Amino acid sequence: MSSVVALDRLIDARRVWRGQVVSSPSGANFSTGHQFLDAALPGGGWPKAALSEILTTAPGIGELSLLWPTLARLTVSGERVVLISPPHLPYPQAWIHAGVDLRQLSIIQADGRDALWAAEQCLRSGSCGAVLSWLRQADDRSLRRLQVAAATGQTLAFAYRPQAEAANPSPAALRLVLDSQPAQLRVIKCRGGLPPAQPLAFAWH
Repeated sequence: MSSVVALDRLIDARRVWRGQVVSSPSGANFSTGHQFLDAALPGGGWPKAALSEILTTAPGIGELSLLWPTLARLTVSGERVVLISPPHLPYPQAWIHAGVDLRQLSIIQADGRDALWAAEQCLRSGSCGAVLSWLRQADDRSLRRLQVAAATGQTLAFAYRPQAEAANPSPAALRLVLDSQPAQLRVIKCRGGLPPAQPLAFAWH
């Protein structure tokens, strides 16, 4: 007959993983500006002071529309937004139409390790509202450094990466996949809860 072990003893010995409770879904995170997405994410939005990954088939297919409400809210309130190595120069009229204050927008062009270093420094500084990076090559160690830097600087961190990276593990607090056919958004990882079972329809083109 097997012996009975108290649950408290297992937890104290770190033999059982205990999930964290999201105590305030409506205000724990930073609203994405998309009601359907806020409703699907634990905490009701982007995880604060953390790294979020957005995985796409190719850059320049309209994926920025997912972040424009957030960037508009930040820049209008005087927060700095930094773009690290965007694949295309931002089209000013589109950003203005989305409500982004271009006076609060900075662009840093760098390659490889320099781009990762720039992103880490901007996040760690605490002087930015959000940092967006287009990472062509980033290993687990690099992503962990960005995650730690975002927590240190209390900054929203977003990393655009190839969709093929969805098959690899990541320390990011949130991972989203944008599909073009059909146009939909899949949450494959979210801190504080389970990802939605079904894709979310989103016309992000």
